[in-house]
Amino acid sequence: MLSAEIARAFEAACRAELSALKPGNVHIFAAGHGMEVAQFEHAAAAAAPAVAEADLNVGARIEAAVQASLAVAGCNTNLGIILLCVPLAAAAEQGPGDLQARLRAVLDSLDVADAQGAFRAIVAANPGGLGAVPDADVRASPTITLKAAMAMAAGRDSISRQYVTGFEDIFSLGVPALGERPLARERVEAAYLAFLATFPDSHLARKFGTAAAEAVQAEAQTVRAQVEGLKGQQRHDRLLAFDGRLKARGLNPGTTADLTVASIFASLLARPQQAD
Repeated sequence: MLSAEIARAFEAACRAELSALKPGNVHIFAAGHGMEVAQFEHAAAAAAPAVAEADLNVGARIEAAVQASLAVAGCNTNLGIILLCVPLAAAAEQGPGDLQARLRAVLDSLDVADAQGAFRAIVAANPGGLGAVPDADVRASPTITLKAAMAMAAGRDSISRQYVTGFEDIFSLGVPALGERPLARERVEAAYLAFLATFPDSHLARKFGTAAAEAVQAEAQTVRAQVEGLKGQQRHDRLLAFDGRLKARGLNPGTTADLTVASIFASLLARPQQAD
């Protein structure tokens, strides 16, 4: 794919996620956590050229995209999205074929320079709940590859896990949940609920602890069952009520939103005509 097509698909994925009612996160139906939809829209537009910049390695793209986003949004809106979408973009540049197979090759090729760029981006974004760890702490200059660094965090972080599993959660759960209409609001909501009901959100776990993340997961399982088969206002009201309960408690399942955007992006890259 051409860089312009990849950039367009990235923006389309970000816009589709913002247009869906994703309980606990910012969307067009409700702001939250001191952030507005416009900040995410501006960040997506600013990051897109760097995400699709074929002349940069993965780490440099991540760093450039995060810096561009911070400059226009004034806060961290899309670090997780960028960490997931840049390798997908690099894979899509390699031509037609099995996107996940090409992605695995990209992940296997990551080096120390990629880790250095990604670490600087993470420190700049300063995501909520970022603590110190004894090995491969992002505040220290890395001496291992980006994939190896992600492997050290894979047990506690869903985004890191994608780097060591070939984005298995994206391709086995998110993309199938989106089906043939990855930009449709109802399909995006279905993918989001699938992730939230299947995994404890690792952003919540970092900020509030494992028990809080598991409680939200259990609530998501109940809501997902309740909205199955519902249409229109009934479905909207159930999701909006869940959204209100989470935001009243200050709970933002941010990693789940990141995985949802990456799933939309992967689906669009596999079938680029869907982004038009």
